[in-house]
Amino acid sequence: MKKFFIISFLLIICYSCVKNKEEIEMVYPIPTERQLSWQKLDYYAFIHFNMNTFTNKEWGFGDEHPDQFNPTELDTDQWAKVISEVGMKGIIITAKHHDGFCLWPSSYTDHSVKNSKWRNGEADIIKDLAESCKKYNLKFGVYLSPWDRNHEDYGKPEYISYFRNQLRELLTNYGDIFEVWFDGANGGDGYYGGANEVRKVDKKNYYDWENTVKIVRELQPDAVIFSDAGPDIRWVGNEKGYANQTTWSPILKDSLYPGMLNFNKFSAGQENGTHWIPTETDVSIRPGWYYHPEQDDQVKSVEKLIDIYFNSIGLNSALLLNIPVDTRGLIHENDEASLRGLNNFIESAFDQNLVKKSRIYVESSREKFKPELMIDEDLESFWASPKHSNSNLIEIKFDEKIEFDILEISEAIKYGQRIKSFEISIETPSGWKNIFEGSTIGNRRLVRIDSQKTSTVRIQIIDSKGPPLISNIGLFLSN
Repeated sequence: MKKFFIISFLLIICYSCVKNKEEIEMVYPIPTERQLSWQKLDYYAFIHFNMNTFTNKEWGFGDEHPDQFNPTELDTDQWAKVISEVGMKGIIITAKHHDGFCLWPSSYTDHSVKNSKWRNGEADIIKDLAESCKKYNLKFGVYLSPWDRNHEDYGKPEYISYFRNQLRELLTNYGDIFEVWFDGANGGDGYYGGANEVRKVDKKNYYDWENTVKIVRELQPDAVIFSDAGPDIRWVGNEKGYANQTTWSPILKDSLYPGMLNFNKFSAGQENGTHWIPTETDVSIRPGWYYHPEQDDQVKSVEKLIDIYFNSIGLNSALLLNIPVDTRGLIHENDEASLRGLNNFIESAFDQNLVKKSRIYVESSREKFKPELMIDEDLESFWASPKHSNSNLIEIKFDEKIEFDILEISEAIKYGQRIKSFEISIETPSGWKNIFEGSTIGNRRLVRIDSQKTSTVRIQIIDSKGPPLISNIGLFLSN
């Protein structure tokens, strides 16, 4: 009898645990664990440094000689130190661009640093950078161009084996990789082993991406894969640094393929998307992606970088900011100055979250997911609107007037992206004043407005795909 009661008690406990676990319903699609880990990074660096740095081109033809690659002061520690100190979380390096020149001693081509006189052919920049990233606690990622204007087999079936062999080298010899980056520039004129001709490929089918993705999953299971079509991260649709005001992480994946034309019409994602593939916003700190000395005085200003920050990270995207390393093999002083200016702004603007001094109220709530969980600085906790409630009013009250010009709000995206529209208003002596109308929120929404003074801020969630789940709210004054 005693045994029976013990078993019954345990079953009750187990049932209760399961019930509590299932209390929050999913709104599909939802992110994978690797996508959730990546989403927390927000902001990381692209390093375009390769043969083009020394030929002063954006796209090399593939006929370059390895000896043209000759950085005089290369220091990957300098890159990692600067990037770490300005608040970025990782680096993605152009291991091979369209000209086919490899920054590592690939066993499958002569078009590589191993055939350069620089460092007597003993160089391996991928190894150097991987070690520097480890030293400065940065994530490390690789860009491998699918297009190769040097290789004689490009456009033929044999090239795919070559491409995959190089991918295996990068994914097995340099430790953990957080992101594998593929672009959509595939096919056109090139050297192609001396053929000097135009070669076009069927972008949708030539690379057999399904089996290429399997290699990444096998060798680097925690890495996210970027391309126009994902499968983990998608292109935002431009190279200007600006995401869409409405940005859904879900997208109709079957409509996409890498290198497709008219991608822009899909770049905002879709409310009824079938797969979770969030956006990455890429932009260069200079007009070009590679270093060109004539652009030393054209580095984006701090003000421009701040604007990009709010319109990428602040619009449910990640920011991949390119820094072209110069011919010395260093991040240029002008680029570093702008990066540090941006970081100074971020640290100052987000230093003090004013909601810590507030009381927060909602129209309705679930018992175990109280409104206070929105302001507890724990992104894993969240407030939940009652089931079958797709709207709600959040009110943030202060004992005295506060001044703010930034509002931050995040959904608990682990359970899906939900919010379709919202408004922000403040209490004034003459009544309520609407100061912002928005659509999607997602991982992180940053609203930058003219400075406002008030004792009460309201966030009205107007419509949602399911009961709203808010993990974080912040109010900040940047000036």
